[in-house]
Amino acid sequence: MTEGIRPVRLTAFVHGQVQGVGFRWWARARALELGLTGSATNLPDGRVQVIAEGPRNRCDELVNLLRSGRTPGSVALVVTQYSETRGETGFVER
Repeated sequence: MTEGIRPVRLTAFVHGQVQGVGFRWWARARALELGLTGSATNLPDGRVQVIAEGPRNRCDELVNLLRSGRTPGSVALVVTQYSETRGETGFVER
């Protein structure tokens, strides 16, 4: 299987003014457009955690969108890590 289409689990921690501005809804919409599954969750420290599973190239596209400057609110930093998939289904906001 080629590297770009190998399924992965993306965990992205999004820092900045990203709570209370529609960011989770926006992230969910972009992920669904890319055919990804997972979740977008507000964290107590003000970050949003985005989990996405699917082809590596699609997860990379989501990261590029998170860093694009075209998100709701204001993203200061996106920290990512990739791991093995866990079988996420759907995409939920928490």
